[in-house]
Amino acid sequence: MYTILVFAPLVGALIAGLFGRKIGDVAAQSVTTALLILSALLSWAALVQVGFGHTETDVPLLRWFDVGDMKANWALQIDTLTAVMLVVITSVSALVHIYSWGYMSHDDGKARFFSYLSLFTFAMLMLVTSDNFIQMFFGWEGVGLASYLLIGFWYKKPTANAAAIKAFVTNRVGDVGLALGVMTVFLVFGSVKFDVVFAQVADKKDLMLPFLGMEFHAIELIAALLFVGAMGKSAQFFLHVWLPDAMEGPTPVSALIHAATMVTAGVFLVCRAYPIFEAAPITSGFITVMGALTAFFAATVALVQNDIKRVIAYSTCSQLGYMFFAAGLGLYNAAMFHLFTHAFFKALLFLCAGSVIHALHHQQDMRKMGGTYKLIPLTYIFMIIGTLAITGVGIPGTKIGFAGFFSKDVIIEGAYAAANGGLYSPAMLAFTAGLLAALMTSFYSWRLIFLTFHGKHRGEPDVLKHAHESPPVMMVPLIMLAIGAVFAGMYFYKHFIGDYASAFWAHSIPVDNAYSGTGLPPGLAESASHSADAAAHGGDHGEAKGDHGDDHGGGHHDFPTWVIWSPFIAMLAGFIVAWFMYMFKDGAAKRTAASVRGEGGVLYKFLLNKWYVDELYEMIFVKPARKIGDIFWKIGDQKLIDGLGPNGFAAMASGAAKRISKFQSGYLFHYALVMLVGVAAIIALVFTAVGS
Repeated sequence: MYTILVFAPLVGALIAGLFGRKIGDVAAQSVTTALLILSALLSWAALVQVGFGHTETDVPLLRWFDVGDMKANWALQIDTLTAVMLVVITSVSALVHIYSWGYMSHDDGKARFFSYLSLFTFAMLMLVTSDNFIQMFFGWEGVGLASYLLIGFWYKKPTANAAAIKAFVTNRVGDVGLALGVMTVFLVFGSVKFDVVFAQVADKKDLMLPFLGMEFHAIELIAALLFVGAMGKSAQFFLHVWLPDAMEGPTPVSALIHAATMVTAGVFLVCRAYPIFEAAPITSGFITVMGALTAFFAATVALVQNDIKRVIAYSTCSQLGYMFFAAGLGLYNAAMFHLFTHAFFKALLFLCAGSVIHALHHQQDMRKMGGTYKLIPLTYIFMIIGTLAITGVGIPGTKIGFAGFFSKDVIIEGAYAAANGGLYSPAMLAFTAGLLAALMTSFYSWRLIFLTFHGKHRGEPDVLKHAHESPPVMMVPLIMLAIGAVFAGMYFYKHFIGDYASAFWAHSIPVDNAYSGTGLPPGLAESASHSADAAAHGGDHGEAKGDHGDDHGGGHHDFPTWVIWSPFIAMLAGFIVAWFMYMFKDGAAKRTAASVRGEGGVLYKFLLNKWYVDELYEMIFVKPARKIGDIFWKIGDQKLIDGLGPNGFAAMASGAAKRISKFQSGYLFHYALVMLVGVAAIIALVFTAVGS
C-alpha cells in the first residue's frame, strides 16, 4: 500500500511529462489526477492504521549508498508524524489537481503543468517518508526543483522567471546549511539513519568539534545547520524573500506550495529531528525567537499589501512562525496540529483567491475590486469560512470553533505556560508576538474580505459585468477544504493535543513536551514545575495533557482567564478595526484612493516596502555580486581570455592563414614563384649554416 501511495504521483508525472503530447491534455490530466486521488485515499487509510491503530512500519525498497561506513538505503518510515504529513500533502494536492482542471482550462501547457504538480507531490512524499537524512535530502532538493518549475511555469513572463530564480537561489542558501548539517551528522554519529542517530544523541551531548582553532558543541552545531535548511524551505525571516514572489506562478501552485508541501518541510524536519533539537537548548531558543519574529514581521507586512495573493502569502509566512516557535518551545504536537489545520484553511483561501481572479479576468489588485459578493456568492461564502478559520474564531469555554481556534490558541497558551512568568524569556516573547500577530491576522484577513467583496466596485465596469462564478470542477475542492476548515480542529483536537494524544503520536514525537518544558531553552526549564503540578492531577504527562485538552474550552486552572480569552479578544479587535476603517462611511474607497496616490506616513511606506529587506539584500548581496561578475566578465573573460585567445593568437593565426591561402589561386606561375622562394630560402639556410 505504502509503495503505491508514494510512487503513484511519480508514475503520473512521468506519463504526463513524457507522453503528454501523444496522449493529449485530457488523458494526461486524468492520469495524474486519478493517481493523486488514489494516493490521498491510501494516505487516509495510513492515518487510520498508524495513528488510530498504533501500528508503525518500515518498508525497505532497495540498496542505495553502501560505501565504507556510509550506508543509506531507500526505505519508507511510516509513523504517525509521517501519516499526518501524507494526509496533508496528498489531500491538498489531489484537490489542487481537480481545481486546476478549471483554472488552467485555457492554458496550452496543461500536460506539462499537471506533470510538474505530480512531480512536486512525489518529492514531498519522498521527503516525509524517508528513514535517513540522505533520502530526506533527496526529497528536499526534489521539492526545490519542482517549485522552480512551477513558479516559472509561465516562462514567457519575465517576472515569473525572476521569481523562480529567486526562490531557487534563496533555497540554495538554506540547503547549504542542511547539507553541512547532514555531513556533520555522519561525522559525529557515523550514520545517517534516523533511529541510529537519535539513539546516540544522549551519549554525544558533551562532544565538542574543533574547527579553525575553535571548538563547537557538536549537537548545537548540527541543530543550527539543520535549522538553516528549515529557514530557507519554510521562509523564516531573512530567508523569507522568495515566498511572496512565488505568487507569480499559477494560483493552484500557490495553494500547493503554501498549504501542503514546500513551506511545511522545515517544520517537519524540526519535529522529526526533535531529539537533536531537545539536546540543543541554544538553537531551540533561537528557533523560538526566529519563529516569533517571523510571525510578527509577516503579519505587519500583510496589513498594507494590495495584491490579494500576496496578502495570503505573507499570512502563510506568519502562520509558519507560529509553528516554529511552538517547535522551539518543545510543543511539537501543537506545531503539527497547526500545520494540519493550516493546510485546510490556507489552501481554501488561496483557491478562493484563484476563483476571484478567475471571475475578474485575472485582476489581483484589491484596490480594483469591490462589490462582487452578489456575483460570486459561493466563493464569498467559502472565503468567509477560510477567514473565520485563520483568524481563530471560536468561543472560549466551549468546544465550538473553527480549525484555527483550536490549533493557534493552544500554541499561544503553551507559550505562556513555557514562559512560567518570565517576562524576558523567549517563550514570553513568543506569547506576545503570537497575540499581536493574531490581532493583525484578523485585521488584514477582514480587510481582504471588505476590499474584495464589499463596497462599490473600483475597477473597470466591463470587468464586473462579465464576472461569473467558477465552474463546478473548481467549486468541489472548495467545499472539501471548507469542511476541513470548519471541523478539522474540533475533531482532531483530542488526537493531536487532548486525551488520546499520547497514544496517537506513540513514539513519533514527545507529546509530554507540550506543557512540560522539556528541552526548552535556558531559563525556561522552570516551567517543568507546571508539568509536575499537572501530573499531580493527571497521573502522568499524557493524562496531564488530557486534562489541558479537556480544559481548552473550559479553562485550565493554571491559566489565568485573560490568557484563555486574549486570542479571542485580539481576533475581535482586529475585526472591529478593519470594519471601521474599510466599511464605515465608505472607508474602503477613501483608503484605496490614498493608496493609489501614494499617500501614507513613514510607517505605512516601511510596511509597504516589506521592511526594506529586499532593498537591503540588493545593496549587500546583489549589487556587489553584479560588480564582481562584471569584473570577471569584462576583464577576466573579454580582455584576458578573449583578448589572448579568440581575439589574440587565434585571430593572428586566422589572419595569417587567410593571407597565405591567397597563394592557392590555381595559376601555375604563382606556384612556381612559391617554389623558387622556397628553394631560395633553403639555399640561404644552408649557406648560413655552412658559414657558421
